[in-house]
Amino acid sequence: MECLEMPIFNRYCREELDNLCIKAPDEEIYKKVSENLDLIAKPIDSLGIFESFIAQIGAIQGTEMIDISKKAVIIMCADNGIVEEGISQSGKDVTLAVVKKMAQKQSSVGKMAELIGADTIPVDIGVDYHGEIPGVLNRKISLGTKNFRNTPAMTEKEAVKAIFTGIEMVFDCKNKGYNLLATGEMGIGNTTTSSAVASALLDCPAQEVTGRGAGLSDEKLKVKKKIIAEAIESYKLKEADALQILETVGGLDIAGLAGVCIGGALFHVPIVLDGVISMVAALVAERIVPGTKDYLIPSHKGKEPAVNLLGKELGVVPVIDGRMALGEGTGAVMMFSLLDMALSIYQDRITFSDIKIEPYKRMT
Repeated sequence: MECLEMPIFNRYCREELDNLCIKAPDEEIYKKVSENLDLIAKPIDSLGIFESFIAQIGAIQGTEMIDISKKAVIIMCADNGIVEEGISQSGKDVTLAVVKKMAQKQSSVGKMAELIGADTIPVDIGVDYHGEIPGVLNRKISLGTKNFRNTPAMTEKEAVKAIFTGIEMVFDCKNKGYNLLATGEMGIGNTTTSSAVASALLDCPAQEVTGRGAGLSDEKLKVKKKIIAEAIESYKLKEADALQILETVGGLDIAGLAGVCIGGALFHVPIVLDGVISMVAALVAERIVPGTKDYLIPSHKGKEPAVNLLGKELGVVPVIDGRMALGEGTGAVMMFSLLDMALSIYQDRITFSDIKIEPYKRMT
């Protein structure tokens, strides 16, 4: 396995982000993989969108010999100051409790990933806890974000450093042989931060993109929507760029996942998105470093109302419609299994010539 040389990111500033450049996936490989799929003894395009995913992965990896055998979920964990406003059923203590379970592979995503042979990599990018959490990578930027109702959630430097943390995680994973990564997160209050970022990025009312998260009452949902709408208005976020939006009302987990998306594009590793929080991070990444979205694969359509608008903006179509709202990267892990099954047909392909029948022809 080739060992990549670590790129030098030493200033962690906006200018370094602005200088990042994405090379598009290999179009010739995409065409060749698609042609190979057409030769398999099955009706043309009968695997539907999964044929596009397989060709996309080949184009990203730059080879017809596609390999997604070593997989991991990078789980960015962080607290959010906006929780002080009562926009969640639970408090910051739950973030820490779940992260500790993640370290023991006992959370939902850990159990699901273990079943299919994927790894989970929990990352403390901003948990409001002073000590080390055994089994969790310490990449802490701060002890959570500030309450954006009173002050911007992060400084620009914190947001940018969190993005580069995600980029560097992908670099490290690729050097360890991982060839398919997914985005996961944990942080109480992060459906509020993601809804706020989505509302500003998509230039649509908070009412349209804000859901109940882990299960808010009607009254608390009204408060949640009101807080987001007021923040977007008071900070003038409809006039702001993606980085300004992120640092003002976003979360460190979202920033870190945006970095994972950008890292996938920089280092040619396909990234499977989870639900709404991952998709918000993906749109932040695409707005900051155009071309990132070509390296992203959707997984599931969760219950949060922003998903359809985000998917349309990113040009991706989530294929699992289970109305899930678990987070952690669980939907992306389900997608790992679906991609494995689709790829098995490609890797062990039986062609029309093998079974001595006339191949189907692509109709123009």
